[in-house]
Amino acid sequence: MTDDNSLKSRAALASIAASALLTIGKLAAGLLSGSLALMSESGHALLDTGATILTYFAVRASAEPADDEHHYGHGKIEAVAALAETGLLIVLAIGVMVEALRRLWGHQAEPIDASWPVFAVLVVSIVVDLVRFRSLKKISEDTRSDALAADALHFSSDLVASICVLMGLVASSYGFRQGDTLAAVAVAIFIAIAGWRLGRKTIDTLVDRAPKGLAARLRDRVETIAGVVSVESLKLRPAGPTVMGEIAIGVPRTMPLERVSIIKDNVARALRVEAPDTDITVTANPVALDDESVLEQVLLIAARRRVPVHHVTVQEIRGVKSVSFDVELDGAMQHGRAHEIASGLEDAIRVELGAGVEVDSHIEPLEVRELMGRDVDAARISEFQQALGALAIEGGVLRDVHDVRARDTQQGLVINYHCRVDPALSVNAVHDAVDHLDHGMRDRFANIARVVGHAEPPGH
Repeated sequence: MTDDNSLKSRAALASIAASALLTIGKLAAGLLSGSLALMSESGHALLDTGATILTYFAVRASAEPADDEHHYGHGKIEAVAALAETGLLIVLAIGVMVEALRRLWGHQAEPIDASWPVFAVLVVSIVVDLVRFRSLKKISEDTRSDALAADALHFSSDLVASICVLMGLVASSYGFRQGDTLAAVAVAIFIAIAGWRLGRKTIDTLVDRAPKGLAARLRDRVETIAGVVSVESLKLRPAGPTVMGEIAIGVPRTMPLERVSIIKDNVARALRVEAPDTDITVTANPVALDDESVLEQVLLIAARRRVPVHHVTVQEIRGVKSVSFDVELDGAMQHGRAHEIASGLEDAIRVELGAGVEVDSHIEPLEVRELMGRDVDAARISEFQQALGALAIEGGVLRDVHDVRARDTQQGLVINYHCRVDPALSVNAVHDAVDHLDHGMRDRFANIARVVGHAEPPGH
């Protein structure tokens, strides 16, 4: 049991003891004095004692963790107990009001013997109710306990009712015979008001009414988080001291899954900061943005089908879009199967972009096996570096060729190198320069499978 649950249990036990003692005192004083208002108060206190006993067991039961049959825990048991207390309050209010009106309409004013013990019981009751109300109100707010909040509301009505009874007895002792009956009417009204307030709050909890203003506040906070396109839905429901719920956010469908996961974590963290007593599940749905390019759409469709593509070309000819691209598939795959995969990708792109779009693909072999190789000797690496340096000077774009590596594989030589390049140049210009070195190396040396050039700005 957590500290909050222990605190709630101790508060409920103390409330039971206080209610029982006050019930006995008020009943004795009511019988001794003949005061209807005081006897009504003793009945109210008796119901309070039963209610506080119910509260104690509800608090203990609500502390039980979630299980196979109660996936959201047992927090609403407190609301059920509070609803039962509401019914008891309403029944008592009706009974007291009926008896009081009967006396008023029948002009029956029972004699009241308001001796000092009666006043002493009321004064003690007022003091105890005041202390209990303030204590339980604070504990209920700290622990967000519906059951203890109901108890606090009870004791606030007890406090007002005891003051009314005291005023009625004072009026009776000065000769106003109906003072006690009118005080009983006031007691009934305050009991009914307390029941109404408690019932409304309890029913709101049981019908899953979201805390006022919380959904709008959370929605506004989430919409400010980078990467969130929209908040599609937000549902909240109280479950004991915790507000549980679900939020669905829209994220760009072109966004990588790793980035989506980070955004969901950021949303969950922001929700906990904005409302610490919430437990909200975050889901992310892909959204097509209005400014998505055709290239982004093609790459997204290919990524979903796990088909590598490159050299995507988009043209518009006489109002008709034309899309072409290279598809990389296992070089050992039968061409019939490869054609099915490429055609399936083309069809998916047509569905996305529209039936009138031209889509053509070119199938290229993809080496899916790891190439086993060995480093070539230092003399050959030096020879390759000199050739790369000369070609770089010839092209006039690349410089400072370094970190040259060469491996001999079953497919041929694989040569890797780094070089420097002006960072202000375009990607196209740098690619053409690297491509120039690639072709120059193939012209100078036989058996080259691939030349991989990594161009970087100075200082990298």
